[in-house]
Amino acid sequence: MIRKAELKDAPAIRDIYNEYVVKSDATFETDPVTVEQMEERISHISHDYPYFVYEEAGQVIGYSYAHPWKERAAYRFTLETTVYISPSHKGKGVGLKLMERLISECKERGFHALIACITEGNEASNNLHLKLGFRQVSKFDQVGMKFDRWIGVVDFELILDK
Repeated sequence: MIRKAELKDAPAIRDIYNEYVVKSDATFETDPVTVEQMEERISHISHDYPYFVYEEAGQVIGYSYAHPWKERAAYRFTLETTVYISPSHKGKGVGLKLMERLISECKERGFHALIACITEGNEASNNLHLKLGFRQVSKFDQVGMKFDRWIGVVDFELILDK
C-alpha cells in the first residue's frame, strides 16, 4: 500500500536511508542520520511537496518524495525526485510503484519537470527512470568523494505536461 508519509514513519525511513548511507554510494551523504533529523526532513518536505511510503504488512519498505530542484523562483515548477527501497525488497517493483505515484501527484499539482540525480553506474536506478520515461540529460564526472574514491552523477529529466 502506498500512502502519504507521516512523522511516525521517520524511524523506518531513517533505517532504510542509513543502510544506503553506510553501504552504498547511492547517496553522497556520509554520516547516518538520526530519527530527529529524518522527522525534520519529512516535515519540511511533506509540508509543500509529495512524500510517500510503501507499506507492506504494516512495515515501511520504501519511500519516495519530490523537493525543489533549485532555489530560484524560475525553477518553481521543477522538482528533484528521490526513491529508496529497503535492500531486502529491491527488484520487486516497489520503486516503480512509488515513482508512478509520485509522478502522478506531481502532475496533479501542476509541476512541469522532474529531475533525478543518480550516482554513475547505478544501473537499477537508471533502468527504473528510463522505464518511467525519464531521459538522461547530463553527466558529471568525479563530483563526489565517498569510500575514498571519486564518483560521478548523471541527471535524468521527465517533462510532465507534454
